[in-house]
Formats: sequence, C-alpha cells, structure tokens
Amino acid sequence: MRTNIIVGVTGASGALYPLRLMQRLKRRGDVEIHLICSRAGEKTLYLETGKLASELKSLAHYSWPLEDIAAPLASGSFPTGGMVIAPCSIHTMSAIACGISSNLMIRAADVILKEKRRLILMVRESPFHLGHLRTMASLAEMGAIIAPPIPGFYNNPKTIEDLVDSSVDRVLDLLALPDDSIRRWRGPRTGAVAGPERDRPSEEEIPGEDANFRESEETTE
Repeated sequence: MRTNIIVGVTGASGALYPLRLMQRLKRRGDVEIHLICSRAGEKTLYLETGKLASELKSLAHYSWPLEDIAAPLASGSFPTGGMVIAPCSIHTMSAIACGISSNLMIRAADVILKEKRRLILMVRESPFHLGHLRTMASLAEMGAIIAPPIPGFYNNPKTIEDLVDSSVDRVLDLLALPDDSIRRWRGPRTGAVAGPERDRPSEEEIPGEDANFRESEETTE
C-alpha cells in the first residue's frame, strides 16, 4: 500500500527543492505524491529553472488546485504520511501558524497538524526577524518541523544538485522515507559515504584530532 505524501510549493525562492524532492519520491514504489502549487510557486519555478508548472505536475500522481477546498487533502479522514512545503514562504508559514485556512495548501497543513502527522516546512528566508522566529516557535509547539534548506558540506558537494540533495536527504529522513543513496557522516576516520561500495579515505588522508588540536594551539600562541 502506498503512503500519501503532500508536497506544497509556494512562491519563495528555491524551486529546485520541490523538483528534486519529487523526483526522488517518484522513484519509490511505495509513495503517492499529492501536489499543491500556488500561482506564485509556478512563477518562481519558471524564473529560477525555466520549467513550466506542467513539468512539476508530471512528477506528481495527483495535482490539486490551490482553490479546491473540497479536495480529499482538506479532510483528516484522508490518510497521509506527512506534508512538506518546499520552499515555504513566510506568508504561508504565518497563515498556518494562525490557522487561516484560506486555501487548500494552508488547510491541508492545518489538517496535518490537528491529526498529529508530520508537517515539514522548508522556510526560505534570511535573515529572520523576531516575528519570524516567534512564528516558528509557535509552529514548533504545535508539532510542525521547521527545516530551512541549509546544506551540509561534510559530503564534499561538487554541484548545485549536491547542495540541494543535502537538504532533501534530511527531509526524506524526517518523512521516515530514507533513501539508500543518502551520503551520511560516518565520523572523521571514515568520512561521508554514499554506500558500502564508495571508497573511504585512508587513515593518512584525514588529520587526526590531536593534529588539529596542536595546529589550533600553535595559531593562538
């Protein structure tokens, strides 16, 4: 049986995130993708990637109009494994925090919260002012997961896709849908590896903790 996953796309910068997330979810046979994309999301998608909304929708099993409040996603009786809003604008984040269910995306997020399911918000903004932080704290208290797309560099990214995948990897873990290809940190002696077949750096290639400590001591003296 497939798990229903909702992907919301707003007009915030970061259109590559939903594209990559949906591509990787689509490869699985155990996930059914339900897409909600705002008009602003469609515009940002085109401006940042040159892709049309139809290309994004082709990655989903179902695509729901933002105005369709009668869609199954608006009801808690519709089973889902979680919802990701990627990227999540400050406007959408604030509306969810206040329970202003004026469209299907916000209503679906509200349903996820009230049903105690996973709501993951990839908030795209920087810097945050105090109002943003208070809103995030409020959502966290409600059970939402605030996951700004902040890439990790321990896996030695070579491309923009590597940087995007760094955040998408964490989202897949949060959805309890881990990908076997995720490059995970194995410690300073083994490095970040993609899987058992990836070459690991030798002992000599990675400075030991003592060496790093001595170097920092010499710098400060």
